[in-house]
Amino acid sequence: MTSALTLSALVALSAQQLKVAHAAGQLSFGQGTTNADDEAAWLVLWRLGLPLDIDWGDPAYDVALSPQQVADVQALIQQRIDSRQPAAYLTQEAWLQGVSFYIDERAIVPRSLMAEVLAEGSIDPWLDPHTTRVLDLCTGNGSLGILAALAFPDITVVGLDLSKDALEVAHINIERHGLQARMTLAQSDGLRQAEGLFDLILCNPPYVNSQSMATLPAEFKAEPALALAGGDDGMDFIRQLLRDAPAHMSEHAVLVLEIGHERDHFEAAFPHLDVVWLSTSAGDDQVLLLTHTALTQGALPP
Repeated sequence: MTSALTLSALVALSAQQLKVAHAAGQLSFGQGTTNADDEAAWLVLWRLGLPLDIDWGDPAYDVALSPQQVADVQALIQQRIDSRQPAAYLTQEAWLQGVSFYIDERAIVPRSLMAEVLAEGSIDPWLDPHTTRVLDLCTGNGSLGILAALAFPDITVVGLDLSKDALEVAHINIERHGLQARMTLAQSDGLRQAEGLFDLILCNPPYVNSQSMATLPAEFKAEPALALAGGDDGMDFIRQLLRDAPAHMSEHAVLVLEIGHERDHFEAAFPHLDVVWLSTSAGDDQVLLLTHTALTQGALPP
């Protein structure tokens, strides 16, 4: 290995290694990045202690790296390939809408498309002007609740999750963003420990159907199955949620729900619900909004 590699050359070399592994079925993306080029840039910059938003045209970065720097990066790239661990677990950092979050194997890698609708204000027209209480159900590492708190400075957030381990990670992130006074956490099976009424419920639940669970790539199997597995049709958690949610929603509240690629199963399970589908970078069929009225009048199955 030559020691005369520049930063951009090392990123290109690392990307090529990841591409070869991906083409051979030895690597999968989708947990923060969707391609080898982005993942290589992320891992290289992190390993070298450089910011992810560097100016690639800056001549300060167009210099030869030391042999040790090259070796450190190559070791990380090889670890990514050999271990099949998500890059976010190796770096213990994940990003949503430009916001950094701590992450480790105790919680699913944050990648929810609901981060987009929070950042872009897609749900704002549906929110009551007096929205003050937000619930982040299945909070995981706390990222969605934190993004909501950052987007709406006058709200308080409750984060609920069945996993005690995930809540420990969420606590780290709440402290990291200085939101201890505005976001609290509790362990809960669904809405059982939810107290009071909420004006907005955010939920990225376990929704992967059993057939898809059986064929998940190794990177996704490295995540807690509790955060992914949704039963035969992916709707097990969601059925209970939609039955229970109205009792925890204020009159003008809305529920924003992510269902991934399970729209067909969702519509088969809840054919009479008046659903608002929200646009995201992944399309118009993965994140939906339900009003309190829609839930109370939607003839939900028993």
